[in-house]
Amino acid sequence: MSTPRRLLARLRDLMARGTAPMPELVRLVASELVSEVCSIYVLRPGDLLELAATEGLRPEAVGGTWLRVGEGIVGLAAATHQSLNLADAQNHPAFAYRPETGEEPYASMLAVPVRRAGRTLGVLAVQNRAPRRYDADEVEVLETVAMLLAELLAAGGADTAGEGVMSTLPRRFPATPLAAGLAIGPVLVSFPALVPRRLLADDPVLEQARLDAAVVQMQQGLDALIAAGLPQVKGRADAGGAPDAAASREILDAYRLVAADSGWLRRVGDAIRGGLSAEAAVHRVAAELRDRMRRVTDPYLRERLADIEDMVGRLLAALDGNAPAGPVAPGAILLARRLGPAELLDWHARGIAGVVIEEASSSGHAAILARALGLPAVAGGRGMIEAAEDGDTAVLDADDGQVILRPEQEVVRVFEQAREARVAREAGWAALRDQPTVTADGTAVQLMLNVGLALELGQLDATGAAGIGLFRTEIAMLARGAVVDTAEQAVVYGRVLDAARGRPVLFRTLDLGGDKLLPGTAPVEENPAMGWRSLRIGLDRPALLRRQLRALLLAAGGRDLSVMFPMVATVAEFRAARALLRAEAARVRPAPGRLQVGTMLEVPALMWQLDALLAEVDFVSVGTNDLLQFLFAADRGSPGLAARYDILSPPVLELLAQLVAACAAADVPLSVCGEHAARPLEAMTLVGLGVTTLSMPASGVLPVKALLAALDLRPFRDLLASIRRTGAGASSVREPIAAWAREQGLPV
Repeated sequence: MSTPRRLLARLRDLMARGTAPMPELVRLVASELVSEVCSIYVLRPGDLLELAATEGLRPEAVGGTWLRVGEGIVGLAAATHQSLNLADAQNHPAFAYRPETGEEPYASMLAVPVRRAGRTLGVLAVQNRAPRRYDADEVEVLETVAMLLAELLAAGGADTAGEGVMSTLPRRFPATPLAAGLAIGPVLVSFPALVPRRLLADDPVLEQARLDAAVVQMQQGLDALIAAGLPQVKGRADAGGAPDAAASREILDAYRLVAADSGWLRRVGDAIRGGLSAEAAVHRVAAELRDRMRRVTDPYLRERLADIEDMVGRLLAALDGNAPAGPVAPGAILLARRLGPAELLDWHARGIAGVVIEEASSSGHAAILARALGLPAVAGGRGMIEAAEDGDTAVLDADDGQVILRPEQEVVRVFEQAREARVAREAGWAALRDQPTVTADGTAVQLMLNVGLALELGQLDATGAAGIGLFRTEIAMLARGAVVDTAEQAVVYGRVLDAARGRPVLFRTLDLGGDKLLPGTAPVEENPAMGWRSLRIGLDRPALLRRQLRALLLAAGGRDLSVMFPMVATVAEFRAARALLRAEAARVRPAPGRLQVGTMLEVPALMWQLDALLAEVDFVSVGTNDLLQFLFAADRGSPGLAARYDILSPPVLELLAQLVAACAAADVPLSVCGEHAARPLEAMTLVGLGVTTLSMPASGVLPVKALLAALDLRPFRDLLASIRRTGAGASSVREPIAAWAREQGLPV
């Protein structure tokens, strides 16, 4: 029998006695792995790791040796949640010497965190005198033992250490808005997956059969979820159509790809043949996938971790017999580390009123679905899952980006009043839906939508938007995890044009790279936002771009078509991309009724090429997110820089004013798109500068329309000109603009 199988068999015998003392466990592991030292450190209150058992170190050090989380190799393993395999541990920068242990002779070390249900309970470590790296089999065995140890520690209450008096005090957690709204209700904490109740098994054939049956059940459950379709998409006017099943697949196909992948299922089978139960094998392989994906820096790929945990939870539930889910309290606010698309749909169907997702982004699957469902959602709130208990009252403010846990009654009353005012305000907005967008002094403004999925198309009618100012063609492909063929792309684009019913649609070609990667489309780069991305990929891989352009032309089928290219840095790049479009247009029949070709203005270099650019383009659309990060050399994905630079600052306002004047002189239509355009104060300022077309998420259309209806542009333009003259050199002019708006009683 191999060492791993023999060790697991002996562990099974040890645990079958009903107890498994830690001293016996470390002796067993040390002997089977031929390690001179095996030690268990247990996490105690105050983030302290106590040496609780050892074979090889001095026995008197047990109970008297402590390391803080993050201190030493053991503390680093606990803090990073990663195994550390070191040939020369004592020369590692994190090494912390504890003379009472007598560990001086030992060079090599393998430290594995002991984790259960997302919590670190301790660290299991082995050491040897000879400098060496432990091989993959030894690492795998120790990680399996750590999983068993986690159950022993949990049974002893090691995972239930409370926060003391802090567990009863109000706490505020800053967060990033994903889907606007306000919710007040009891907290419901979601953990990633069921913890296996049975870890070891004698019959690998039976366990494999159980796994195969559970996979079939999981896939059937997903098919049923897709067949049921998404609930009705909610617009701000509380109206809209139900999307078809094909639309829901655009998100759920990403989950499908993970669930059907034979590679990870093969690894689960290997773990079963190594002596684990089907549940423990799934749990084990999922942990490996989680650890690998946590080391990926790309935000989109990291978000696929939520899909994996969603899938693991469903598979473990199938192995457990798919016990019915418990009831959800009215108005419950879900707290989750990560959340996959199918899981979010399930929770929404069960009646949650809002969701806090610790690891999510505004372009992730969960955020897109939350906006489509009208479900208040935020990302971040780090530490809240550990601080909260099921049933604690919380206020979820997805407008300003904050969560208040255990708020005082007076705070609850204030937010309840705000929620009532919001309902009344939204009822007033609904009356504006079918009205033209015009300022109080009669200036017409076009408000358009930013969308990326067919399931968002119902928001066109729900908001009364004038059209689609930005259709992100890459979003559906990112959800699927692959670039689809020309015919399938044409179907998607045709559906968009059908839904628009003659209203303008501006299709942005694939904006891949940066934080949006598909397999094989872009290499890993140190600075991907300014690397090989967007149009640069399309021009270097013209077949990819030409397929998409052909699909757009086919989808138009004789209707008007507007196409814009992202990340254009030079006029020469625009000309090259337009030449590809014209070449495809010459081959496709029927030709578009009117073909317009424009550019996104995101790269500041175009500002010094305006005369040449405006002589070539049919329209310009400013992408505020990328423009600001390039203008200020500030990574928009960096939390520390998120609020440092303001669109309402003199440099940005002067750039936009210059662009407005140049476009007006050249008679080239100009629009501004992005999250900034959806904020009433920013929208008011953009219109004051002369921008009369704004494109934004659906949640911003009616609030901005309400603001503009109350705005007299003449005095505001005078004020804005004065602020621009006197505010030169300031980091922001937001406050004087906001103060004027408040004086006028404008709803900013």
